[in-house]
Amino acid sequence: MRTFFIRRIFYSVITLVILATTIFGLVRLTGDPAYLLAPEGATEEELQSIREDIGTDKSLPLQFGTFITDLARGDFGTSFQNGQPVRDLYFDRLPNSLLLVAAALAFALVVGIPAGIISAVYNGRWMDTVSKVVALTGMAIPGFILAFAMMFVFAVQLQWLPVFGIGSWKNLVMPAIAVGWYFAASTLRLVRSSMLEILDADYVKLARLKGMTERKVVLKHAFKNALIPLITLTGVNFVVMINVATVIELVFTWPGLGSLLIEGIRGRDFPLVQGVTIMAGIMIVFANFTIDMIYAWVDPRIRLNR
Repeated sequence: MRTFFIRRIFYSVITLVILATTIFGLVRLTGDPAYLLAPEGATEEELQSIREDIGTDKSLPLQFGTFITDLARGDFGTSFQNGQPVRDLYFDRLPNSLLLVAAALAFALVVGIPAGIISAVYNGRWMDTVSKVVALTGMAIPGFILAFAMMFVFAVQLQWLPVFGIGSWKNLVMPAIAVGWYFAASTLRLVRSSMLEILDADYVKLARLKGMTERKVVLKHAFKNALIPLITLTGVNFVVMINVATVIELVFTWPGLGSLLIEGIRGRDFPLVQGVTIMAGIMIVFANFTIDMIYAWVDPRIRLNR
């Protein structure tokens, strides 16, 4: 177990180093931020002064060395645009993203789990067909298309829900559905496939022979065992949702991490883009590492083979 733990730590660190190197190079391909920070008609001397202030006057190797050194200390730099530490900006917006993702995940589970169970229990019948259509639709339609459709129906035509910003629970409904729809479809498919496999197992057939009701067989025996892969998917989805809600946050003007990233990209704010992206990578790597550790603890064969 110790060797497996050390190996996974090593892989995680390598992944984060590759991510940091990649994002460092990519943001510098967007251009010189001094032109956006300088007033209109600024002279070359003024531009150079701005570059010295923000540190982009140095060579790329020196910039990269400073960047990695600061990261090792937990310092994600200072935003070019507002002069605040990137870490503070990130954690200021994080609660808004967590609220949106929690609502989206709740929607995904409330829709996906029952639909997946029904689809498996009524395999091959019309309810199974409807569930398959819902799953395919959810995975095929981009979230922003669904967002615009809901805005037209529920905000413009019916005037039931507000479109922009953050406030009451009504502001949360459409963004949560737009983010969670795809994950509801993936949850449905996972629950359905797991249930179909378990419902065909010998111990489930034995439970039926003992005279248990179908409801008890499905919920107590089949669904209980189908929870294992579902818990894994839910944990991963929660982290992924935080990092993929960027477009939806932009559509609904939701003040979360996605909109913060867009602000950084538009302003060529190197530290802000780097910081938000790397924090997202850390969350995903940590989630995968935790899942690997849980798997290795539950099934020793995993740590022997990987």
